[in-house]
Amino acid sequence: MRKIRERQLNAFTQHLTDEERAPATVKMYVRTVEEFIAWLGDEEVTKEAVIAWKNELTQSYAPATVNVKLAAVNAFFKFCGWQDCCVRALRLQRRVFRDPGREPTKAEYEKLVAAAMDSGRTRLALLMETICGTGIRVSEVRYITVEAAQMGRAEIALKGKIRTIMLPGKLCRKLLKYARKQKIASGEIFLTRSGKSLSRRQIWAEMKAVCALAGVEPGKVFPHNLRHLFATTFYRACHDIVKLADVLGHSSINTTRIYLITTGAEHARTLERLGLVS
Repeated sequence: MRKIRERQLNAFTQHLTDEERAPATVKMYVRTVEEFIAWLGDEEVTKEAVIAWKNELTQSYAPATVNVKLAAVNAFFKFCGWQDCCVRALRLQRRVFRDPGREPTKAEYEKLVAAAMDSGRTRLALLMETICGTGIRVSEVRYITVEAAQMGRAEIALKGKIRTIMLPGKLCRKLLKYARKQKIASGEIFLTRSGKSLSRRQIWAEMKAVCALAGVEPGKVFPHNLRHLFATTFYRACHDIVKLADVLGHSSINTTRIYLITTGAEHARTLERLGLVS
């Protein structure tokens, strides 16, 4: 009779850590397995039970979210040697248009930065410019160091890969000026008052706090959306998706394509320019 034991979950957590998965990913996978355990109750782990859980998930979550949760439990089952309990992900139709109500425009981004500066949140303003000006992930902010600003590039080691991110000269000057003012001689630039790295949640909360001041819908404002804005702006400048994939650290160009989906309005304008209707 298959039951999920605490020691298995602990071993799975260590396994994910040993695989150098991002801390946020480890936390999400473990939390999802715990959700499945709570749903399962005293029942045995069977494929039928997993399918039933999957069906319930589809009633409460978006398909993409369901697939993330299924990926987590499938990874746990494979770790335990229970491959026969793995279930298929939902088949998703590739998005044709993105929702303009979910991502900030360049003008809205500039309003957010200005609002942060005007309200005395200098660190937040510079942090948003750093993410949006380089396309780094929130988890990669710790690689923005005094040394990186001095060299004009950051060496980022994440997900078993090392890539070099170029830092714009103007950004480097801003980073070094901020570091001097904060008396940071070396190491990470974006730190809390106690000298610790900024957490994903803290960055998210600080960005949400300036939405009202900037007049930008909170639903558009997430750290990762700044990375999306960088991607679309970079692609419009060079039209090189392979280079963009390298800059973003994507292993597959299919992932990069998601960042470049246009809005319905943009697509409509493109159709008008074709001049194929007399």
